Amino acid sequence: MTVRVQSEPFDVGAEVAALTAGREDAGGVVTFTGFVRGQADGRDLAVLTLEHYPGMTERELERIDDEARARFDLLGSTVIHRIGALSPGEPIVLVVTAAAHRRAAFEAAEFLMDYLKSRAPFWKKESFRDGSERWVDARDCDSAALERWQSR
Repeated sequence: MTVRVQSEPFDVGAEVAALTAGREDAGGVVTFTGFVRGQADGRDLAVLTLEHYPGMTERELERIDDEARARFDLLGSTVIHRIGALSPGEPIVLVVTAAAHRRAAFEAAEFLMDYLKSRAPFWKKESFRDGSERWVDARDCDSAALERWQSR
């Protein structure tokens, strides 16, 4: 298990290689990379700034990663979330899951992303090209996506 919160970019290939090195039991590895979009609500985004509470954020991400590993019988996982000022087009999040079977790897990656989008302890501020700014709330659709895992 690898969980990191960092300002630096990540290398997807290197992270997958690190997770799968020496493994012969993984039948599937799923990766998801999220990027900063250039628009929000039809407005041009200049910068997305992410803040977190050091220590608390990492512990919470480790907790949800532990839950995913147990729930989906994962062989390994990586969760990396960036913080700081990010420009449109920059990678912001990486989730990598490895399992004996593909379905578990896909479901675990989706579960982790549903959590990250709705409940992870990050604060996001959008700064637009017109000079306006706003703090971002979790969207109802992201919370609904996470709720479906409660019954499973």
